[in-house]
Amino acid sequence: MNHTLPKTPGFASNGIELERRSFLKRGGGLAIAAAVGMHVPFGRNYPNGLIPVALAKDDLEAYGKDADLIVLGDQPFVAETPAHLLDDNYTPASLMFVRNNGLMPKPDQLDPLDWMLTIDGESAATRKSYSLAELKVKFKPVTHHIALECAGNGRAAFNPPAKGNQWTYGGVGFPTWNGLKLADVLHASGVKDDAVYVGYHSVDAHLSGDPKKEAISRGVPVAKALEEESLIVWGMNGVDLPFAHGFPLRLIFGGYPASASGKWVTRISVRNKVHDGEKMNGRDYRMPCKGSTAGRASDNYCIIEDMPVKSIITFPKSGIQHEQSAPLQVRGRAWTSAHRVQKVDLSMDFGKTWMGTRITTPRNRYAPQRFTADVTFPAKGYYEIWARATDDGGRVQPLVVPEWNEGGYGNNACHRIAVKVV
Repeated sequence: MNHTLPKTPGFASNGIELERRSFLKRGGGLAIAAAVGMHVPFGRNYPNGLIPVALAKDDLEAYGKDADLIVLGDQPFVAETPAHLLDDNYTPASLMFVRNNGLMPKPDQLDPLDWMLTIDGESAATRKSYSLAELKVKFKPVTHHIALECAGNGRAAFNPPAKGNQWTYGGVGFPTWNGLKLADVLHASGVKDDAVYVGYHSVDAHLSGDPKKEAISRGVPVAKALEEESLIVWGMNGVDLPFAHGFPLRLIFGGYPASASGKWVTRISVRNKVHDGEKMNGRDYRMPCKGSTAGRASDNYCIIEDMPVKSIITFPKSGIQHEQSAPLQVRGRAWTSAHRVQKVDLSMDFGKTWMGTRITTPRNRYAPQRFTADVTFPAKGYYEIWARATDDGGRVQPLVVPEWNEGGYGNNACHRIAVKVV
């Protein structure tokens, strides 16, 4: 599979890229009006250094494909979902983002009738193995609605550019997951008092092809593994896991980076130390413990655990044209690693004022919450609608990209869409 990707993700053509650079030099209300070609009612409030959403490319068209997903990488395969395609109550498998660290296993490695899951490790009281059929019979099945997000979602917005796949907003999905509580399986083996971490092992191959190397083997603290919502799953939205999403068995840890939720899992080790598997050391999935200077690496990194509060607008699609005579319904999703999102506010005057939205109660912890609002525009012209979530831990989305870090992790800046009111 070969994919030709633009060298500068985020902009549709050299002409628009030149327009972008020109805008950055000028900034302000007059510059944004010139850039979008129409009056901007709240242009005086536009912050310097931000690019109008209208100058960003349409993700689908820019890659010259009709497919719903945007391919970011081939080896390993990585793809994201445009924000406006995440409006379903439950993200269908066909629209779920894909993130791999290695080569996906071959079909003959994935026979569910022969699949075994082993619990072992220094801090497991006993070593036990289960077939997939035994897991489904011996343990109580559960279904949870859990947001799953790549730690690098939003990386493309960092300046200077951060290393890695240049995700915009689509490295997230909101399916339901069908399986059982990881805690039930761990307790059946017994967890010793000295347990610190659990780590997973899978059958996807290292990019080098070396059979002695794992593609990825990450983990979570024992307390996280024992949470009610930490799952071993075999299903997504009520049907078997798709191949690309871990068939026949994977892990789901809500509120943590998706890399912790291993796919194609065959073994879970209970460790008496922080798990030291592939992608757990060095700077993989780590952020500076005390921040860093833009463009300069830190010498003190901490493992990413709780993800920040976040929201996206899923309807309408950015760039629409709307009649001023009618209110515009705006919909979106918000999620957090705290217990719940407390509120989501919208702004159409570049953050000068904010209006509340109607927000649903989460089905369970780590479930996404839907927000809706009807927006009325005071005049014709170019607008941006910004969404800002606040969770019950008091965390609020920043208006602009948060502090730079080398890995490009944790960008939870407000999502913005463009609307042309006529």
